[in-house]
Amino acid sequence: MTNRRNFLKNIGIASTGLIFSNFMYSNNKISGNISSSNRPNIILIMTDDQGWGQTGYYNHPVLKTPNLDKMAANGLRFDRFYAGAPVCSPTRASVLTGRANHRTGVPEHGYALRLQEKTLSEALKTAGYVTGHFGKWHLDALRGPGVPVLEDDTHSPGAFGFDEWLTVTNFFDMNPIMSRKGKIEEFEGDTSAIIVDESMKFIQKALQKKLPFLSVIWDGSPHWPYIASDKDRKDFSDLDMDSQHHYGELVAFDRSVGVLRKGLQDLGIADNTLIWFCSDNGGLPRLTPDSVGGLRGYKGSIWEGGLRVPGIIEWPTIIHPNITNYPASTMDIFPTIADILELPESVMLKPVDGTSLTSLFNQKIERREKPIPFRFKGKGALVDNNYKLVASNIEQREFELFDLDKDPKESKDISKDNPKIFANMKQYFEKWNATVDISIQGKDYPEGKVNENEPQPHAWKTDKRYKPYLEEWKKRPEYKKSLTPKNDKKTKK
Repeated sequence: MTNRRNFLKNIGIASTGLIFSNFMYSNNKISGNISSSNRPNIILIMTDDQGWGQTGYYNHPVLKTPNLDKMAANGLRFDRFYAGAPVCSPTRASVLTGRANHRTGVPEHGYALRLQEKTLSEALKTAGYVTGHFGKWHLDALRGPGVPVLEDDTHSPGAFGFDEWLTVTNFFDMNPIMSRKGKIEEFEGDTSAIIVDESMKFIQKALQKKLPFLSVIWDGSPHWPYIASDKDRKDFSDLDMDSQHHYGELVAFDRSVGVLRKGLQDLGIADNTLIWFCSDNGGLPRLTPDSVGGLRGYKGSIWEGGLRVPGIIEWPTIIHPNITNYPASTMDIFPTIADILELPESVMLKPVDGTSLTSLFNQKIERREKPIPFRFKGKGALVDNNYKLVASNIEQREFELFDLDKDPKESKDISKDNPKIFANMKQYFEKWNATVDISIQGKDYPEGKVNENEPQPHAWKTDKRYKPYLEEWKKRPEYKKSLTPKNDKKTKK
């Protein structure tokens, strides 16, 4: 693996578009223990707007998460895990591709993942896995509260390699309507419980067929509008109503994690099932207690509070319980799984921005060789171990430098005190950013361009495909606000 200093030194070479293309496999191979008959089952769990500080294992003042705590104690707990972006859709794109979100056509929430991208679900399906997606999708260019993904949606989970899917376009709450491969079904109860229950049914079918599985469980909690049961919010009665419901949703989510883990144990497959948990972006403001554990910024910002999220990998057969400060991100998920299964490099589209984390599974590693880059709404960041470069304006080249070990709240710019580090990180970021611009043009694809007819972000209520459902959906509480004309709202008391 390339020495980090040499890597930084060499970034000035002419072949800018190639230096970020290396698919970095781990030197510490675990795949020698993996055969076709004992390949691990894989479950990816992601919450929606759960902040870095919102777990019991970080001693949250009011929230208890006993099941996440058990998972963290039995697996690899990342204390510096990063979402691929500070909002939802871009991070989801990074999970499926191992690439920074802008490369994939998803610069912001509600954009469609390009069909030309290569995805984790497609790679595992080709490798003999049965694949399922359960919950929030938000990669098909539809905005607004989550509605069932229709059968003719060109960017449904099925278009990206999922055999089975029970999905909604965006966030969803109690008693949802969802889409099972395009067929609308109505459910009762808490959404976390529903999608875990459906995932378990999928897992049982996979076991009957004697096939390994990939189950992607993307929860809608604890995203606004915050709807929790009385039971789940009873311990938060001293908080304001939004905070009560928000934390109540996390209680329900944690309970579903417990149901999932017990279900795997009852089926006898827990030991060889890899579960990877994280959130899709940083926490939300205006909640009590604070959602980001004292970090700076919230969802939507490139500060730590907007990017850093809880992260755990549990795989009892392989991973020894450990806590690491090694920086990692959602862009590392695909490369890590590809490394475990010894998939060919061709399963991933280059440039790849993540790297395999398998070397962390049974040894302590202090330093990351490949920095973690971010770009969002004209701003950016680069995490290189304890140092973080923040670009408040990429175009105007406005940069700051922080030492996260000494200053986790990013309060003091140390760029003037560390000119060499500052210059190297700026150069790295700007070289990387130039390759992202090339990717945006579609130069990474065999066609050398972005295919036509990629859908543009729009509200589902303006989409003619949803017109037949609008009158009936006006009666549903989750859609009433979106579908009630503004004039009607003014006349109602």
